[in-house]
Amino acid sequence: MAVHSFETMGTMVSIRIADAELGEHSREDSAIAVLNEIEHECARLNAIFSLYLENSEISAIARGELALADSSDEMRSEYARALDWREKTDGAFTPHRPDGVIDLSGTIKAVAIDAADALLRDAGFENFSVNVGGDLTTSGNQSADEQGWITGIVEPADRGTILAAVRLSDQFPAMATSGSAERGEHIWLRPETTKDFIQATVIAEDIVTADVLATAIISGGQATLDQITQNFAVAVMTVAPDGALQANAKFQELVAR
Repeated sequence: MAVHSFETMGTMVSIRIADAELGEHSREDSAIAVLNEIEHECARLNAIFSLYLENSEISAIARGELALADSSDEMRSEYARALDWREKTDGAFTPHRPDGVIDLSGTIKAVAIDAADALLRDAGFENFSVNVGGDLTTSGNQSADEQGWITGIVEPADRGTILAAVRLSDQFPAMATSGSAERGEHIWLRPETTKDFIQATVIAEDIVTADVLATAIISGGQATLDQITQNFAVAVMTVAPDGALQANAKFQELVAR
């Protein structure tokens, strides 16, 4: 299995390509080319959307030097996507920090994962996983002997302990985890929300949905969890501050046996 890792967006990216292990002829040149494309695309997105970079487009908006209306089509499109998710989650997910600054970090990492997925498919690869900071999407199988991709969900208080292992498939290929153990600085609780959960994992048909809904559950608490499990076809597991676990029926179906 070809494995490639690099750092971007303040986190680590790990890409695994299993096609060679599944009997494909050597495609080393193709793999190197597409992995370089993925690195460039992640760097491009980071240069536009990172608030940690002074010369990024979104930093110019935050400083008031650039009006959102005058920003790039890509910026306005991603902002519109985030606003649409705010509506779908009844405000539990938002692209605005408490100080009013636009922060699209809640979706852009997933956009980068989606872009990597598309580049790998366009290059002819069918069996791979793309993991960015613990959130991932998968395609096909991880080996000739294993259907789908098995991945673990860690205990937030002990990163060396696995709470559950799940099997991601082409029907539910994407998984995201949010909470105090996973970049919690980008999650803002609603004023009326108690800290119902310290970690939420969502498995969905696409990584943007998984990432947004995991964030929304941490932000909105039990009420948002109930809304999401009723309105979206997703698998969810949460961890409460006292360590209590909740998992819906779909999540239990995906647990690796």
